[in-house]
Amino acid sequence: MSITASRRQAAIAFIFVTAVLDIVAMGIIIPVLPSLIEEFAGSNADAGWINGVFIALWAFMQFVCSPIIGSLSDRYGRRPVILLSTAGLAADYVLMALAPNLWWLALGRIVAGITSSSFTTVFAYMADITPPEGRARAYGLIGAAFSAGFVAGPLMGGFLGEISPRAPFWVAAAMSGLAFLYGAFVLPESLPREKRMSFSWRRANPFGAMMLLRSHPELTGLAAVTFLLHFAHHVFSAVFVLYAAYRYNWHAWEVGTLLAMVGVLDMIVQGLIVGPAVKRFGDRATMVFGLFAGAFGIACMGLAPTGFWFSLAIIPNALWGLAMPTTQSLMTQRVSEFEQGQLQGANMSVASIAGVASPLFFGAVYAWTVRDGTPLPYPGLAFYLAAVVLFGAALLGWVVARKADRADAADKAA
Repeated sequence: MSITASRRQAAIAFIFVTAVLDIVAMGIIIPVLPSLIEEFAGSNADAGWINGVFIALWAFMQFVCSPIIGSLSDRYGRRPVILLSTAGLAADYVLMALAPNLWWLALGRIVAGITSSSFTTVFAYMADITPPEGRARAYGLIGAAFSAGFVAGPLMGGFLGEISPRAPFWVAAAMSGLAFLYGAFVLPESLPREKRMSFSWRRANPFGAMMLLRSHPELTGLAAVTFLLHFAHHVFSAVFVLYAAYRYNWHAWEVGTLLAMVGVLDMIVQGLIVGPAVKRFGDRATMVFGLFAGAFGIACMGLAPTGFWFSLAIIPNALWGLAMPTTQSLMTQRVSEFEQGQLQGANMSVASIAGVASPLFFGAVYAWTVRDGTPLPYPGLAFYLAAVVLFGAALLGWVVARKADRADAADKAA
Protein backbone atom coordinates (compact mmCIF):
# COMPACT_ATOMS: atom_id res chain seq x y z
CA MET A 1 0.00 0.00 0.00
CA SER A 2 1.37 3.42 -0.91
CA ILE A 3 1.73 6.11 1.73
CA THR A 4 -1.07 8.65 2.06
CA ALA A 5 -0.78 12.25 0.89
CA SER A 6 -0.25 13.55 4.43
CA ARG A 7 2.39 10.93 5.18
CA ARG A 8 4.01 11.68 1.82
CA GLN A 9 4.35 15.32 2.82
CA ALA A 10 5.82 14.25 6.17
CA ALA A 11 8.24 11.99 4.32
CA ILE A 12 9.35 14.77 1.96
CA ALA A 13 9.81 17.06 4.95
CA PHE A 14 11.89 14.42 6.69
CA ILE A 15 14.10 13.84 3.67
CA PHE A 16 14.63 17.59 3.37
CA VAL A 17 15.37 18.10 7.07
CA THR A 18 17.58 15.02 7.31
CA ALA A 19 19.54 16.06 4.23
CA VAL A 20 20.07 19.50 5.78
CA LEU A 21 21.17 18.03 9.13
CA ASP A 22 23.48 15.47 7.53
CA ILE A 23 25.10 18.01 5.22
CA VAL A 24 25.42 20.54 8.03
CA ALA A 25 27.27 17.84 9.96
CA MET A 26 29.53 17.14 6.96
CA GLY A 27 29.99 20.83 6.18
CA ILE A 28 31.00 21.69 9.74
CA ILE A 29 34.20 19.67 9.47
CA ILE A 30 35.25 20.90 6.00
CA PRO A 31 37.04 24.08 7.16
CA VAL A 32 39.01 22.24 9.85
CA LEU A 33 39.74 18.70 8.64
CA PRO A 34 42.53 19.64 6.17
CA SER A 35 44.07 21.89 8.84
CA LEU A 36 43.95 19.04 11.35
CA ILE A 37 45.62 16.79 8.78
CA GLU A 38 48.29 19.48 8.24
CA GLU A 39 48.83 19.65 12.01
CA PHE A 40 49.51 15.90 12.10
CA ALA A 41 51.46 15.84 8.79
CA GLY A 42 53.69 18.85 9.47
CA SER A 43 53.52 20.67 6.09
CA ASN A 44 51.01 22.09 3.60
CA ALA A 45 52.39 20.04 0.70
CA ASP A 46 52.18 16.76 2.63
CA ALA A 47 48.69 17.67 3.80
CA GLY A 48 47.69 18.07 0.13
CA TRP A 49 48.35 14.47 -0.85
CA ILE A 50 47.27 13.00 2.51
CA ASN A 51 43.95 14.85 2.29
CA GLY A 52 43.55 13.39 -1.19
CA VAL A 53 44.18 9.90 0.17
CA PHE A 54 41.60 10.42 2.94
CA ILE A 55 38.95 11.56 0.47
CA ALA A 56 39.81 8.60 -1.77
CA LEU A 57 39.34 6.22 1.19
CA TRP A 58 35.91 7.74 1.81
CA ALA A 59 34.98 7.41 -1.85
CA PHE A 60 36.28 3.83 -2.11
CA MET A 61 34.05 2.74 0.74
CA GLN A 62 31.14 4.43 -1.01
CA PHE A 63 32.03 2.54 -4.19
CA VAL A 64 31.95 -0.79 -2.35
CA CYS A 65 28.97 -0.11 -0.07
CA SER A 66 26.59 2.05 -2.15
CA PRO A 67 25.20 -0.77 -4.33
CA ILE A 68 24.94 -3.04 -1.29
CA ILE A 69 22.99 -0.41 0.60
CA GLY A 70 20.85 0.37 -2.45
CA SER A 71 20.00 -3.31 -2.91
CA LEU A 72 19.31 -3.74 0.80
CA SER A 73 16.87 -0.84 0.60
CA ASP A 74 15.18 -2.53 -2.38
CA ARG A 75 14.80 -5.65 -0.22
CA TYR A 76 14.04 -4.36 3.28
CA GLY A 77 12.77 -0.83 2.60
CA ARG A 78 14.26 2.66 2.70
CA ARG A 79 13.45 3.60 6.32
CA PRO A 80 15.77 1.20 8.22
CA VAL A 81 18.71 1.95 5.91
CA ILE A 82 18.38 5.72 6.33
CA LEU A 83 18.01 5.52 10.11
CA LEU A 84 20.98 3.19 10.57
CA SER A 85 23.11 5.49 8.44
CA THR A 86 22.36 8.61 10.46
CA ALA A 87 23.15 6.73 13.70
CA GLY A 88 26.42 5.47 12.19
CA LEU A 89 27.46 8.96 11.12
CA ALA A 90 26.90 10.26 14.65
CA ALA A 91 29.19 7.56 16.06
CA ASP A 92 31.80 8.26 13.38
CA TYR A 93 32.04 11.97 14.18
CA VAL A 94 32.64 11.09 17.83
CA LEU A 95 35.46 8.80 16.68
CA MET A 96 37.09 11.60 14.66
CA ALA A 97 36.65 14.10 17.48
CA LEU A 98 38.76 11.82 19.67
CA ALA A 99 41.31 10.87 16.98
CA PRO A 100 44.88 11.17 18.36
CA ASN A 101 46.69 10.71 15.02
CA LEU A 102 46.31 10.34 11.25
CA TRP A 103 45.50 6.63 11.48
CA TRP A 104 42.42 7.31 13.60
CA LEU A 105 41.33 10.04 11.20
CA ALA A 106 41.73 7.60 8.31
CA LEU A 107 39.53 5.07 10.13
CA GLY A 108 36.95 7.81 10.62
CA ARG A 109 36.90 8.57 6.89
CA ILE A 110 36.41 4.87 6.13
CA VAL A 111 33.43 4.62 8.49
CA ALA A 112 32.02 7.87 7.07
CA GLY A 113 32.26 6.43 3.55
CA ILE A 114 30.20 3.41 4.60
CA THR A 115 27.49 5.29 6.48
CA SER A 116 27.10 8.14 3.99
CA SER A 117 26.45 5.60 1.23
CA SER A 118 22.79 5.83 2.23
CA PHE A 119 22.48 8.95 0.07
CA THR A 120 21.62 6.38 -2.62
CA THR A 121 18.59 5.44 -0.52
CA VAL A 122 17.54 9.07 -0.13
CA PHE A 123 17.36 9.44 -3.92
CA ALA A 124 15.56 6.10 -4.25
CA TYR A 125 13.07 7.24 -1.58
CA MET A 126 12.25 10.34 -3.60
CA ALA A 127 11.84 8.22 -6.74
CA ASP A 128 9.35 6.04 -4.81
CA ILE A 129 7.07 8.94 -3.92
CA THR A 130 7.51 11.19 -6.99
CA PRO A 131 6.16 10.63 -10.54
CA PRO A 132 8.80 10.57 -13.31
CA GLU A 133 7.88 14.01 -14.65
CA GLY A 134 8.45 15.58 -11.23
CA ARG A 135 11.78 13.98 -10.35
CA ALA A 136 14.06 16.71 -11.68
CA ARG A 137 12.31 19.19 -9.40
CA ALA A 138 12.38 16.69 -6.50
CA TYR A 139 16.09 16.09 -6.93
CA GLY A 140 16.54 19.82 -7.21
CA LEU A 141 14.88 20.16 -3.79
CA ILE A 142 17.27 17.56 -2.36
CA GLY A 143 20.12 19.51 -3.92
CA ALA A 144 18.74 22.66 -2.33
CA ALA A 145 18.64 20.87 1.03
CA PHE A 146 22.26 19.86 0.59
CA SER A 147 23.10 23.44 -0.32
CA ALA A 148 21.26 24.75 2.74
CA GLY A 149 23.37 22.41 4.83
CA PHE A 150 26.50 23.76 3.19
CA VAL A 151 25.43 27.29 4.06
CA ALA A 152 25.09 26.59 7.76
CA GLY A 153 27.75 23.88 8.09
CA PRO A 154 30.90 25.69 6.92
CA LEU A 155 29.85 28.88 8.72
CA MET A 156 29.47 26.95 11.95
CA GLY A 157 32.65 25.01 11.26
CA GLY A 158 34.61 28.18 10.57
CA PHE A 159 33.39 29.73 13.81
CA LEU A 160 33.90 26.59 15.90
CA GLY A 161 37.28 25.94 14.27
CA GLU A 162 38.56 29.23 15.63
CA ILE A 163 37.72 27.92 19.12
CA SER A 164 39.09 24.40 18.70
CA PRO A 165 39.77 22.15 15.68
CA ARG A 166 37.94 19.35 17.52
CA ALA A 167 34.76 21.28 18.36
CA PRO A 168 33.17 20.95 14.88
CA PHE A 169 33.33 17.15 15.11
CA TRP A 170 31.38 17.11 18.37
CA VAL A 171 28.70 19.38 16.94
CA ALA A 172 28.55 17.23 13.79
CA ALA A 173 27.93 14.16 15.95
CA ALA A 174 25.09 15.96 17.71
CA MET A 175 23.51 17.00 14.38
CA SER A 176 23.57 13.44 13.01
CA GLY A 177 22.14 12.14 16.26
CA LEU A 178 19.33 14.68 15.98
CA ALA A 179 18.61 13.51 12.42
CA PHE A 180 18.30 9.93 13.67
CA LEU A 181 15.89 10.84 16.45
CA TYR A 182 13.81 12.99 14.11
CA GLY A 183 13.55 10.20 11.54
CA ALA A 184 12.74 7.55 14.14
CA PHE A 185 9.52 9.40 14.96
CA VAL A 186 8.60 10.90 11.56
CA LEU A 187 9.80 8.83 8.60
CA PRO A 188 7.27 6.44 6.97
CA GLU A 189 8.33 3.62 4.68
CA SER A 190 8.08 4.51 0.99
CA LEU A 191 8.56 1.10 -0.67
CA PRO A 192 5.53 -1.22 -0.43
CA ARG A 193 6.29 -4.88 0.25
CA GLU A 194 4.85 -5.96 -3.09
CA LYS A 195 7.42 -3.82 -4.92
CA ARG A 196 10.47 -5.13 -3.07
CA MET A 197 13.13 -7.29 -4.69
CA SER A 198 15.05 -10.19 -3.21
CA PHE A 199 18.63 -9.37 -2.28
CA SER A 200 21.23 -10.58 -4.76
CA TRP A 201 25.00 -10.24 -4.59
CA ARG A 202 25.02 -10.09 -8.38
CA ARG A 203 23.19 -6.76 -8.19
CA ALA A 204 24.73 -5.66 -4.87
CA ASN A 205 28.40 -5.81 -5.84
CA PRO A 206 29.63 -2.57 -7.46
CA PHE A 207 30.35 -4.06 -10.87
CA GLY A 208 27.13 -6.07 -10.95
CA ALA A 209 25.11 -2.99 -10.04
CA MET A 210 26.75 -0.99 -12.79
CA MET A 211 25.65 -3.56 -15.39
CA LEU A 212 22.28 -1.82 -15.15
CA LEU A 213 23.91 1.25 -16.67
CA ARG A 214 24.49 -0.70 -19.90
CA SER A 215 20.79 -1.43 -20.36
CA HIS A 216 20.18 1.67 -22.50
CA PRO A 217 22.53 3.76 -24.68
CA GLU A 218 21.50 7.05 -23.07
CA LEU A 219 22.00 5.54 -19.60
CA THR A 220 25.56 4.56 -20.50
CA GLY A 221 26.37 8.04 -21.78
CA LEU A 222 24.83 9.71 -18.73
CA ALA A 223 26.87 7.43 -16.46
CA ALA A 224 30.02 8.69 -18.19
CA VAL A 225 28.83 12.29 -17.71
CA THR A 226 28.23 11.50 -14.03
CA PHE A 227 31.78 10.18 -13.69
CA LEU A 228 33.37 13.26 -15.26
CA LEU A 229 31.12 15.62 -13.31
CA HIS A 230 32.12 14.08 -9.97
CA PHE A 231 35.77 13.82 -10.98
CA ALA A 232 35.89 17.56 -11.61
CA HIS A 233 33.91 18.40 -8.48
CA HIS A 234 36.40 16.74 -6.14
CA VAL A 235 38.97 19.43 -6.88
CA PHE A 236 37.19 21.41 -4.16
CA SER A 237 37.27 18.73 -1.49
CA ALA A 238 40.86 17.77 -2.37
CA VAL A 239 42.63 21.12 -2.51
CA PHE A 240 40.37 24.14 -1.91
CA VAL A 241 40.98 24.66 1.84
CA LEU A 242 44.73 24.20 1.51
CA TYR A 243 44.86 26.26 -1.70
CA ALA A 244 42.97 29.16 -0.11
CA ALA A 245 45.33 29.17 2.87
CA TYR A 246 48.42 28.96 0.67
CA ARG A 247 47.50 31.49 -2.01
CA TYR A 248 45.15 33.93 -0.25
CA ASN A 249 46.16 33.39 3.39
CA TRP A 250 42.60 32.47 4.32
CA HIS A 251 41.76 30.88 7.66
CA ALA A 252 38.84 28.70 8.81
CA TRP A 253 36.46 31.65 9.04
CA GLU A 254 37.10 32.93 5.49
CA VAL A 255 36.89 29.40 4.07
CA GLY A 256 33.64 28.73 5.91
CA THR A 257 32.13 32.01 4.73
CA LEU A 258 32.95 31.33 1.07
CA LEU A 259 31.58 27.80 1.29
CA ALA A 260 28.40 29.24 2.79
CA MET A 261 28.14 31.63 -0.17
CA VAL A 262 28.52 28.64 -2.50
CA GLY A 263 25.74 26.91 -0.60
CA VAL A 264 23.40 29.91 -0.93
CA LEU A 265 23.93 30.06 -4.69
CA ASP A 266 23.48 26.29 -5.06
CA MET A 267 20.30 26.48 -3.03
CA ILE A 268 18.95 29.19 -5.33
CA VAL A 269 19.92 27.30 -8.49
CA GLN A 270 18.67 23.87 -7.44
CA GLY A 271 15.69 25.00 -5.39
CA LEU A 272 14.35 27.81 -7.58
CA ILE A 273 15.86 27.63 -11.06
CA VAL A 274 15.99 23.91 -11.93
CA GLY A 275 12.21 23.44 -12.04
CA PRO A 276 11.41 26.40 -14.34
CA ALA A 277 14.47 25.70 -16.51
CA VAL A 278 13.45 22.09 -17.06
CA LYS A 279 9.86 23.14 -17.79
CA ARG A 280 11.05 25.68 -20.36
CA PHE A 281 14.04 23.89 -21.97
CA GLY A 282 13.79 20.23 -20.92
CA ASP A 283 16.10 18.02 -18.86
CA ARG A 284 18.74 17.50 -21.53
CA ALA A 285 19.31 21.14 -22.56
CA THR A 286 19.37 22.25 -18.92
CA MET A 287 21.96 19.58 -18.09
CA VAL A 288 24.28 20.58 -20.94
CA PHE A 289 24.08 24.30 -20.15
CA GLY A 290 24.88 23.62 -16.49
CA LEU A 291 27.98 21.62 -17.41
CA PHE A 292 29.34 24.33 -19.73
CA ALA A 293 28.69 27.03 -17.11
CA GLY A 294 30.47 25.00 -14.44
CA ALA A 295 33.53 24.53 -16.66
CA PHE A 296 33.73 28.29 -17.21
CA GLY A 297 33.40 29.00 -13.48
CA ILE A 298 36.15 26.58 -12.44
CA ALA A 299 38.51 28.01 -15.05
CA CYS A 300 37.88 31.48 -13.63
CA MET A 301 38.72 30.20 -10.14
CA GLY A 302 42.09 28.93 -11.27
CA LEU A 303 42.85 32.26 -12.95
CA ALA A 304 41.73 34.40 -9.99
CA PRO A 305 44.71 36.50 -8.75
CA THR A 306 43.06 37.43 -5.44
CA GLY A 307 40.51 36.02 -3.04
CA PHE A 308 38.01 38.63 -4.22
CA TRP A 309 38.13 37.43 -7.81
CA PHE A 310 38.00 33.81 -6.68
CA SER A 311 34.82 34.66 -4.76
CA LEU A 312 33.25 36.26 -7.85
CA ALA A 313 33.97 33.10 -9.87
CA ILE A 314 31.54 31.10 -7.73
CA ILE A 315 28.64 32.93 -9.44
CA PRO A 316 28.97 31.29 -12.89
CA ASN A 317 30.16 28.09 -11.24
CA ALA A 318 26.88 27.85 -9.29
CA LEU A 319 25.01 27.16 -12.55
CA TRP A 320 26.75 23.79 -12.45
CA GLY A 321 23.92 22.89 -10.08
CA LEU A 322 21.58 22.66 -13.07
CA ALA A 323 23.39 19.55 -14.29
CA MET A 324 23.21 17.27 -11.27
CA PRO A 325 19.44 16.89 -10.74
CA THR A 326 18.69 16.78 -14.47
CA THR A 327 21.22 14.01 -15.03
CA GLN A 328 19.66 12.05 -12.16
CA SER A 329 16.16 12.63 -13.52
CA LEU A 330 17.06 11.46 -17.01
CA MET A 331 18.57 8.26 -15.63
CA THR A 332 15.59 7.38 -13.41
CA GLN A 333 13.31 7.59 -16.44
CA ARG A 334 15.20 4.73 -18.12
CA VAL A 335 14.67 2.06 -15.42
CA SER A 336 11.65 0.47 -13.73
CA GLU A 337 10.24 1.23 -10.28
CA PHE A 338 11.79 -2.01 -9.03
CA GLU A 339 15.30 -0.89 -10.00
CA GLN A 340 15.45 2.62 -8.54
CA GLY A 341 17.53 1.57 -5.53
CA GLN A 342 19.89 -0.41 -7.74
CA LEU A 343 20.21 2.54 -10.12
CA GLN A 344 21.09 4.94 -7.31
CA GLY A 345 23.61 2.43 -5.96
CA ALA A 346 25.16 2.13 -9.42
CA ASN A 347 25.24 5.93 -9.75
CA MET A 348 26.93 6.26 -6.39
CA SER A 349 29.47 3.61 -7.42
CA VAL A 350 30.29 5.60 -10.56
CA ALA A 351 30.63 8.75 -8.46
CA SER A 352 32.77 6.86 -5.97
CA ILE A 353 35.19 5.65 -8.64
CA ALA A 354 35.63 9.30 -9.56
CA GLY A 355 35.92 10.08 -5.86
CA VAL A 356 38.78 7.61 -5.47
CA ALA A 357 40.76 8.71 -8.52
CA SER A 358 40.06 12.46 -8.45
CA PRO A 359 41.33 13.42 -4.97
CA LEU A 360 44.48 11.35 -5.47
CA PHE A 361 45.04 13.08 -8.80
CA PHE A 362 44.24 16.65 -7.74
CA GLY A 363 45.96 16.21 -4.36
CA ALA A 364 49.14 15.07 -6.10
CA VAL A 365 48.92 17.91 -8.65
CA TYR A 366 48.52 20.49 -5.89
CA ALA A 367 51.34 19.02 -3.76
CA TRP A 368 53.61 19.04 -6.81
CA THR A 369 52.90 22.69 -7.66
CA VAL A 370 53.57 24.04 -4.13
CA ARG A 371 56.69 22.08 -3.20
CA ASP A 372 59.97 23.95 -2.93
CA GLY A 373 61.83 23.94 -6.23
CA THR A 374 58.87 22.71 -8.29
CA PRO A 375 59.34 23.13 -12.06
CA LEU A 376 55.70 24.20 -12.40
CA PRO A 377 54.85 26.68 -9.61
CA TYR A 378 51.18 27.20 -10.55
CA PRO A 379 48.96 26.20 -7.59
CA GLY A 380 45.86 26.94 -9.68
CA LEU A 381 46.75 24.13 -12.09
CA ALA A 382 44.35 21.73 -10.37
CA PHE A 383 41.44 24.08 -11.16
CA TYR A 384 42.49 24.41 -14.82
CA LEU A 385 42.53 20.64 -15.19
CA ALA A 386 39.14 20.31 -13.47
CA ALA A 387 37.71 22.84 -15.94
CA VAL A 388 39.00 20.75 -18.86
CA VAL A 389 37.38 17.61 -17.40
CA LEU A 390 34.03 19.34 -16.91
CA PHE A 391 34.18 20.83 -20.41
CA GLY A 392 34.62 17.26 -21.67
CA ALA A 393 31.54 16.24 -19.67
CA ALA A 394 29.59 19.07 -21.29
CA LEU A 395 30.58 17.96 -24.79
CA LEU A 396 29.69 14.35 -23.99
CA GLY A 397 26.36 15.42 -22.52
CA TRP A 398 25.61 17.41 -25.66
CA VAL A 399 26.33 14.37 -27.85
CA VAL A 400 24.21 12.09 -25.65
CA ALA A 401 21.36 14.61 -25.65
CA ARG A 402 21.39 14.96 -29.46
CA LYS A 403 21.28 11.19 -29.95
CA ALA A 404 18.49 10.81 -27.41
CA ASP A 405 16.45 13.60 -29.03
CA ARG A 406 16.79 11.92 -32.43
CA ALA A 407 15.83 8.53 -30.98
CA ASP A 408 12.75 10.00 -29.27
CA ALA A 409 11.73 11.76 -32.48
CA ALA A 410 12.05 8.50 -34.42
CA ASP A 411 9.96 6.66 -31.82
CA LYS A 412 7.20 9.27 -32.05
CA ALA A 413 7.26 9.17 -35.85
CA ALA A 414 6.92 5.38 -35.76
